[in-house]
Amino acid sequence: MKSLSSFKKLISWSRKNFSELPWRKRRSLYYTLVSEIMLQQTTVGTVKNHFDRFLEEYPDVEILSLSTEEEMLRSWKGLGYYRRAKNLRKAAMDVMELFQGKIPLDFEDLKKIKGIGDYTASALLSIGEDKKALALDANLERVLSRLYGIKEAKGPKLQKLLREKFEKKEILSEMEKLSPRFLTEALMDLGRTFCQARKATCLECPLKDCCVAFLEGKPLSYPTGAAEKKEKFFELKLLRVVVEKGNKVLAYQKKDGEWLSGQWELPTFILLSVDKNLEQYPFYKGKLAWKKLKSYKTSITKYKIENYIWVCSEKEFLTLMEKKNSYAFHDPLKGDLSTASMKALSYLKR
Repeated sequence: MKSLSSFKKLISWSRKNFSELPWRKRRSLYYTLVSEIMLQQTTVGTVKNHFDRFLEEYPDVEILSLSTEEEMLRSWKGLGYYRRAKNLRKAAMDVMELFQGKIPLDFEDLKKIKGIGDYTASALLSIGEDKKALALDANLERVLSRLYGIKEAKGPKLQKLLREKFEKKEILSEMEKLSPRFLTEALMDLGRTFCQARKATCLECPLKDCCVAFLEGKPLSYPTGAAEKKEKFFELKLLRVVVEKGNKVLAYQKKDGEWLSGQWELPTFILLSVDKNLEQYPFYKGKLAWKKLKSYKTSITKYKIENYIWVCSEKEFLTLMEKKNSYAFHDPLKGDLSTASMKALSYLKR
């Protein structure tokens, strides 16, 4: 069977090039849970730099469940999207409370755990336990659409269709003769390298001989409408206020629903925003020649941000005080000040 031979070739390519990823060198359900949560919305390279260090602090689900939220957020620094850290901690607590510290191997039981949805449950089964399951992330969605020539727009409808075809053995029927773990990881590797959203390097792909999109000569037309989609970014100018007292700086802890919730941040105000609906920060209402201040660039979600740094006294800051934020002097060396805030402090030393 041509496709079985091609899948074996794909797995061989994947294991040759990516078996050194730390979460693949040491296998366990717990390691798979940690890596899958970390890899959500974060590049493999970034996770690679943090995975081993994190596991030194939290080597098993019990120790992770006993951590405080503050400790967890500090350990997560550098990975971004901090809600995932909270979800991982809650998942560990649920595993201890509901399943006596053992991650279950039943799909529905897995979904009872906070922070675990269809994808993560399937990934724990296929990658963590090497059981037949379709762990459908964005890479697999795209690769399978092209491989089998499935004309459907990227999103829930395509995902539902792929799951139905998988259950009927209309796609990936070869998984029963191969390792679900190695095949799933190989397809994900393919999506990150040769079969990207806006670039398909088909001639180097191990699956090209049985790929409908390649044989048709138009891989970027799958999933339908995917290549044409353009993300909209908003320009945003923020004022980062630095008020120092000894070795500490004035800061506040971000609330749930705010960017970087749980972290500490310098007092921050909106100077200009293209997005009129943005409510992450209050608007600056004073008079200040902010265009002459030192500045640096950052970005988050769909915002490209120019950050301006204003150093002032505590007395000056009181005129800007917003009741909704509780400010306190905070030690930057604690490690839980946001990256953007740490950048502001570092720029002042230049």
